[in-house]
Amino acid sequence: MQVFAFPAQDLVGDLKEKLSNHFKDVMVGLMYPPPSYDAHELWHAMKGAGTDENCLIDILASRTDREIFQMREAYYLQYSRDLQEDIYSETSGHFRDMLVSLVQEFQNISGQDIVDAINECYEGYFRELLVAIVLCVRDKPAYFAYRLYTAIHDLGFHNKTVIRILISRSEIDLMSIRKRYKERYGKSLFHDIKNFASGHYEKALLAICAGDTDDY
Repeated sequence: MQVFAFPAQDLVGDLKEKLSNHFKDVMVGLMYPPPSYDAHELWHAMKGAGTDENCLIDILASRTDREIFQMREAYYLQYSRDLQEDIYSETSGHFRDMLVSLVQEFQNISGQDIVDAINECYEGYFRELLVAIVLCVRDKPAYFAYRLYTAIHDLGFHNKTVIRILISRSEIDLMSIRKRYKERYGKSLFHDIKNFASGHYEKALLAICAGDTDDY
């Protein structure tokens, strides 16, 4: 079994006590190794009365089979629960069936353009899940650039989505995501974060995706 270096709980507790709002969310999130952070986000997406389907889609549609395997282990170690069983109990229909199949095996979809066919045949979160899988296989950085742009502009800076994507992709492909963002939307990710965030929260987000100075 994979052994994960969980963050020191006293440090996490101190951060939660001393910090506040979204700046606290960023700093606490940075304390987790990637599989543990994914497990943490999935747990919070499913706990309580409602389910954050977009969080489930972002994580499960974009991770490799190895990453999902590690995520399942971390989920069990952190919460003593089976990720697959929780997904099954918190979702329904075709959306649930596809999410469960992703936690058994990440399926690559490639070849001819099927996004239009998916949009014609399905609706709701199941359609979004299938499209996300296709887009992630084709160009994962472009998918996350789109999700960031939507979270920043269409949803009025949806903090939880922005934080989750920046932290989870920070050591993987965030530089490529930044590149796609600027190519597709004409302005840098730095520019849009500076326009919508402020104070320590802004500085924390910019520090995560810091890089070439010409991107400011």
